[in-house]
Amino acid sequence: MQVTNLKSIADVDVAGKRVLVRADLNVPVADGKVSDATRLERILDGLKDLSQRGARVVVISHFGRPKGAPNPEMSLAPVAAKLGELLGKPVTFVPACIGDEAESAVAALQPGAIAVLENLRFHAGEEKNDEAFVAALARSGDLYVNDAFSAAHRAHASTEGLARVLPAYAGPLMIEEINALRAVLENPQRPVAALVGGAKVSSKIPILKHLIGKVDKLIIGGGMANTFLMSHGVDVGRSLAEPDLLETAREIMAAAKAHNCAVVLPEDVVIAREFKSGVANAVVPILAVPSDAMILDVGPRSIEHNCAVLKECRTLLWNGPMGAFEISPFGEGTFGLAREAARLTREGKLVTVAGGGDTVAALNAAGATPDFTYVSTAGGAFLEWLEGRELPGVAALVRAQA
Repeated sequence: MQVTNLKSIADVDVAGKRVLVRADLNVPVADGKVSDATRLERILDGLKDLSQRGARVVVISHFGRPKGAPNPEMSLAPVAAKLGELLGKPVTFVPACIGDEAESAVAALQPGAIAVLENLRFHAGEEKNDEAFVAALARSGDLYVNDAFSAAHRAHASTEGLARVLPAYAGPLMIEEINALRAVLENPQRPVAALVGGAKVSSKIPILKHLIGKVDKLIIGGGMANTFLMSHGVDVGRSLAEPDLLETAREIMAAAKAHNCAVVLPEDVVIAREFKSGVANAVVPILAVPSDAMILDVGPRSIEHNCAVLKECRTLLWNGPMGAFEISPFGEGTFGLAREAARLTREGKLVTVAGGGDTVAALNAAGATPDFTYVSTAGGAFLEWLEGRELPGVAALVRAQA
């Protein structure tokens, strides 16, 4: 997929135009208030730029999974209020996204004004990419901007359909996300390390197979490392593992060797008999895991070795934690490595790109996020890009520029 020449909205005359901006406003809300505004903060610059250039900005997004019907608990009203607070200017909330109410509200916007339309998923046509729903949305816009890379893996009306019926452009966050991923996968500073963690190998098989041909070091952590250890005959006790994927793990190891990609597995681990905070735990070599214990984190020797690997590299791609970081004390492996990666980045010795929901939460908990070169707001889209898959929302923008 050719993405080098995506048309940017930055070069378009938007004065007085109704600009439909597909953003990702799917943020955590508790007790009617936004509890984590990270995704909103990332779209502010793009919205401010359009407003300052005189566009009539119409923000559209999904929120939660209302299953194609209105649900007051999944209204975008509190998100629109928070967005206005962050922008420091009024944001009009429109309790509809199509129809007379939406079109009249958009028509009333003055140049520079910003509005948020109601949750797109209150209509089944959004997820079905229904032509009639696409047409109804398009009646509120002169131009379409996709600034939601995190939703680009879905072929929905607002991510794919609108790019077929309106002049379509990429927003600044979309371009930023794509450039960051291309930088580490297509033309990186070498050597390149990829850290892939998380619970299960089964969810990361395509990623692992794609990365081994692109990186020099592959650090495997989390529960998925247990399956790789098992494939070497290691007894992992009662640890989370997937015995039916041992042959797959061996195939990935063999393919990595053929590509001169060194696979890094834990040397020692933190074990416990129960999975809860503050439980008694111990550090043991990987060949000494008790049969009644669970591996819940990597040990200090593994952390030291992984940090040494990072010092040898110039680029790091990170997806997934090294252990059960949400529960103390099983986050030390993830936090230790995150802080070392952050230090190396601060010193200009490492380019660091990370993404995925658990990954961002872990980096935030480690206090490492501000120092990383780039931290993606995307989850599923980030993973599918790592798998080498075409993202419908990005492909639609590429087709629109042809």
